[in-house]
Amino acid sequence: MLNDNNNVSISVSDDEPDEPGRMRVRVRRKRKKSGLRVRTELTPRLVRFLVKYWILLIIVAAAGLLLFEASRIGRKSGPGEMEKKRPSDGFYSRAVKKPSSEGNLNRLDPTTRVVGGVRERCLKLLPLEELQQLDIPVAEASSSPLKNVIYLSESSPSNREHGSFSRQQAAQARFNLFTGNQTLDQREESFQVKETVKAHCGFYSDGGGFKISEEDQTYLQSCKIAVATCAFGGGDDLYQPIGMTESSIKRVCYTAFWDEITLAAQEQEGHRVGEDGYIGKWRVVVVRNLPFIDQRLNGKIPKMLGHRLFPNAKYSIWVDSKSQFRRDPLGVLEALLWRSNSVLAISEHGARSSVYDEAKAVVKKNKATPEEVDVQLTQYRRDGLPEDKRFNGKKALAEASVIVREHTPLSNLFMCLWFNEVVRFTSRDQLSFPYVLWRLKVLKNINMFPVCTRKDLVNSMGHIRKAKPLVS
Repeated sequence: MLNDNNNVSISVSDDEPDEPGRMRVRVRRKRKKSGLRVRTELTPRLVRFLVKYWILLIIVAAAGLLLFEASRIGRKSGPGEMEKKRPSDGFYSRAVKKPSSEGNLNRLDPTTRVVGGVRERCLKLLPLEELQQLDIPVAEASSSPLKNVIYLSESSPSNREHGSFSRQQAAQARFNLFTGNQTLDQREESFQVKETVKAHCGFYSDGGGFKISEEDQTYLQSCKIAVATCAFGGGDDLYQPIGMTESSIKRVCYTAFWDEITLAAQEQEGHRVGEDGYIGKWRVVVVRNLPFIDQRLNGKIPKMLGHRLFPNAKYSIWVDSKSQFRRDPLGVLEALLWRSNSVLAISEHGARSSVYDEAKAVVKKNKATPEEVDVQLTQYRRDGLPEDKRFNGKKALAEASVIVREHTPLSNLFMCLWFNEVVRFTSRDQLSFPYVLWRLKVLKNINMFPVCTRKDLVNSMGHIRKAKPLVS
């Protein structure tokens, strides 16, 4: 008798002829499928192990990853590597680091957004063939009551001020020989728009600093349209503009303002100014004897006082040093100024709308001291600045890394007043912009363009180095 567990099978072969009374029987034993049984038992064991020890496994994996990253960073940041990155003469306040958005460099793809279910470009430029033929429109008669701005200086007969200032005193007094000592009465008077307005607007004294060579002054006076940036104190690298037409290249002055610290730092990086004064398309203007200890204030001079630096220019475009300008300048003027009949175009703030909310953020991020901000907001409340999020129909806060403008008496006055507020209070120009916009109610043709338009104008690279303050 066969046991059922022996698994016997019987097969009949037809290879040989049948014989009477006989049948050929072949017996074959089937092998037990032990592998299936092992796998069946292993799976629940593995599941039970993972359920019991999953936290420990994650901790071990994370520790291993941290050790790997630490060793990799250690290899990259060895003494030899740091020596390559850090200039030996201490121009930078921290080691050079590559921006996280390095992949943005030289990108020309348009920035888009969805409007009404349709994706469209944020900055609507004219077609290339029209850009090539674009010309500056003939200026129409202005309806502004302001016809002339007189910039106060120490030689002004009606402006004899008490006390003297020097760059050595700039750490204690924000006003100096470059700015002049604007009194509160003069500040109030400068906001009263009439046919002729007198206002402080930098360059107050020959001894105030911000010295430019005669050769560079001649160049600046020749510019009719300017694209400007600056890097003081060994700041950011100089990104070459892209996306312009041949027509714009011949008609636009691309000007970068550097100080001697940035010049030396860039030379150490191998970026040398040519004998003609250019690096690529940028004309580098070296400024000596900067008037402020705070490099952020020095940077406000080319940012806000372009009409003083380019006295014969009709239009200017300001681009922060952290950005690469990537559009045709004439096309930008047409899209943001001429098409909307505006004299000033500036990016809206992407995160906040209220100056009081911005003040809290400035203090929280240590961009200014609580005392500085409190003095500024106390004055603004005393002057009646409301907490509105829109002034004159415009969003109250501006981001201000890109400023496009026509140089008219009214827009020039706006920039002078804005600069004076930055000097008087904090260097955070986002706090003073809404106040000046609110006070100068006659300036209504401002184009506050959305953040996505700003992103189409520039490739944002982020700040590479922290500028070091001047030492008296």
